[in-house]
Amino acid sequence: MMKFDHLNLPVSNLERSRAWWTDTLGLKVEFEVPDTRTVSLQDCEGFAIFLQEKPGAVSNGAALWFQVDDVDKTFAEWSARGVTFAHDPQKTFWGYGPELKDPDGYIVRLWDERTMREK
Repeated sequence: MMKFDHLNLPVSNLERSRAWWTDTLGLKVEFEVPDTRTVSLQDCEGFAIFLQEKPGAVSNGAALWFQVDDVDKTFAEWSARGVTFAHDPQKTFWGYGPELKDPDGYIVRLWDERTMREK
């Protein structure tokens, strides 16, 4: 068996990125390593994303998909609290959902099972 469990994303400003990933997406801080300017964040299933500050960090077009219960409802709730999206939920090459970008330009896409089947 093999399971994807951790991902490291280089970021240009750790404090700014940490705040965006926790405040915007709701990921939880698992632990921090001040000496290496790294924070480990977890989703509700325990998948870990390491944000590590690196000078000159760029996203290179990397995209991450997060499954939510209801794309349209999540989009409406997040928009109401001021989250800026690159586009509204829509049919795209990968399915249906909205897209947003973190401070370094990493693409974050939201999807749900129902709209993937229906739209």
